[in-house]
Amino acid sequence: MAKILTVAIAQLPGIHPQEIQQLESQGIKTNLDLLKKASNPQKKQQLAIQMGVNLKLIGKWVALCNLACVPSVGSTYCGLLLHAGIPSVKHLSNMFAQKLHHQVMRLQVSYFKTKDLCPSIFLVESWIKEAKNIIKQK
Repeated sequence: MAKILTVAIAQLPGIHPQEIQQLESQGIKTNLDLLKKASNPQKKQQLAIQMGVNLKLIGKWVALCNLACVPSVGSTYCGLLLHAGIPSVKHLSNMFAQKLHHQVMRLQVSYFKTKDLCPSIFLVESWIKEAKNIIKQK
């Protein structure tokens, strides 16, 4: 059985302190809380209205929360994967390690002008393997 990681909302990248307070006021303290609270389009819309934020922002947060469920991804790499074009665990599970590693490296080089910060191919393989295990579990 694949382990699904629980991450505090405050640890996810790109969510501002005021937004964290708003989420917590809605009873959302972890990535799994948000995934439950925004589990379908109607619930996402309702949450966006309750919080007074754009629906696209809710979608971004849901994608981050979804990716953060993968233990080797967590809050450390969920933002990187999202910016590399990986919107979900399901999508991650269908990737080829070499291709994803290349995408991530291109992104890292474009932002930081160096390959040194790029996760190893072995870590990318772990992301994909764990994502596949999570998908099998569902």
